[in-house]
Amino acid sequence: MELNVLYVIPLLSVLLALWVYLTRNNGYFKDLPIPCLPSVPLFGSSARLMLKRISFQDFVRESYNRFPDARIYGMFEMLTPMFVVRDPELIKRITVKDFDHFVNHRSIFGTADDPTSSVMLSKTLFVLKDQRWRDMRTTLSPTFTGSKMRQMFELIVECSTSMVQHYREQARDGGPRVYEVKDVFVRFTNDVIATCAFGVKIDSFRDDQNEFFRYGKEITNFARPHVFLKMMGYLVFPWLMDRLQIDLFDRKHSEFFTEVFRQSVAAREKHGIVRPDMVHLLMQARNGTLRYQAPEREEHEGFATAQESSAIRSEGKVVLTEPDMVAQCLIFFVAGFDTIATCMTFLMYELAIAPDLQDRLYEEVQDTEGALSGGALTYDALQRMRYLDMVVTETLRKWLPQPATDRLCTKEYVVPAEGDHPAITIPKGANVSIPTAGLHYDPRYYPEPDRYDPERFNEENRQKLHPAVYLPFGIGPRNCIGSRFALMEVKAIVYHLLQAFRFERTEKTPVPMRLNKGFSTLQAADGVHLKLVPRDL
Repeated sequence: MELNVLYVIPLLSVLLALWVYLTRNNGYFKDLPIPCLPSVPLFGSSARLMLKRISFQDFVRESYNRFPDARIYGMFEMLTPMFVVRDPELIKRITVKDFDHFVNHRSIFGTADDPTSSVMLSKTLFVLKDQRWRDMRTTLSPTFTGSKMRQMFELIVECSTSMVQHYREQARDGGPRVYEVKDVFVRFTNDVIATCAFGVKIDSFRDDQNEFFRYGKEITNFARPHVFLKMMGYLVFPWLMDRLQIDLFDRKHSEFFTEVFRQSVAAREKHGIVRPDMVHLLMQARNGTLRYQAPEREEHEGFATAQESSAIRSEGKVVLTEPDMVAQCLIFFVAGFDTIATCMTFLMYELAIAPDLQDRLYEEVQDTEGALSGGALTYDALQRMRYLDMVVTETLRKWLPQPATDRLCTKEYVVPAEGDHPAITIPKGANVSIPTAGLHYDPRYYPEPDRYDPERFNEENRQKLHPAVYLPFGIGPRNCIGSRFALMEVKAIVYHLLQAFRFERTEKTPVPMRLNKGFSTLQAADGVHLKLVPRDL
């Protein structure tokens, strides 16, 4: 009996300590004059999301619509309390005007404070904090200007024409075929990122066993059990995961991409090779020959392009180490492998189920082709395609890659009273969420938001939009540095594919669309199957 008591008391103590830890923030919003989503232990307000009862996009939309009159509401992402800001003017104030209070993203997936950390993800621009982030952003921003995109454009055109040739050959052999188009576009983005980020030319259409393609599919599959457990570990026990320096990337992936990068740099230095890709630009940045350029806005730039802010320019000198350089290439690969392929997938899906829109875009493709007099597509000709820009912009509104973004409050911030809304103090260290999907589907800004309508972004209508209600690449100085590259890639492949093929729906095409449920990237639950019909057959 005494022996049993000796076991029971420690067990009860551990259970009590765990309960206290899991419920320690339950009263976080109790005394604040804002509404809050209901919460349950461990899962917080996101139980339906974590238990795969709802898609991430629909969860954000549903939460956003719970409090239509609120400027801010509270919720718990598992154990983490979040201030969710749904008022556009307040979003702009937090992310732009008062950016110095919200410089960082919240701390997940590894600390950014230790330059010696072995966690690859902690060295990426997205995770870096404070002055180190400013220095790195200033160092890397010249890499993604319009002039640098022109230099990379020929690489993307090469990948596009190779892809089109492959599917034309298949059509000649067996007539029009049905494809799961996400798989088609993932192969394309893999080839583009391999050539533009690592300087390696591959062909994932004819060789789907290449390591870039296999590893790309693995590192962007966050549903893999051990990766999902790591993510949950960072959400529940971030201090422990940080202390153990557990990386979200598998070691074999980090080692593979490090070796590819190292070999590419060594070959260029030995033979004097110059190639218009990210490896070359990072080598220039490391050597101090990549100069800062003032933020530029081109005459025909896409509406969705995230603009660089001159307010964050740093005079600090970043000494780029090999792990720093590999980390930027790797996050560029991760961001471009799946999310850009997803955008292309949903864009072609919308054109297939609305043939009139596809016909109108094809007319613009023909007009552009005619103006080029049979020559290769140029970056400037692509930028002048206004309807293509409207189609891409509307796709990113309806099927945005990231349903929400976040900021960390680095200094206590007072939201002033306004009308019936009392003043609110956001304490230092608090997490702030911006519900992008909620804004993109708010009928006050986009009437009939579930309808796909590129005309929302014609020259007249786009001028009426508040700058904080369209955020596919974020907002403020902490926006996505690679938006120009992403838009260029999407537009280039759409142009070349529509030149050669018509996309048609099939019996397997999901109408209406059903999304994967759970805390995952945007994906069609059953894939998107479309028929590619060659225009010359």
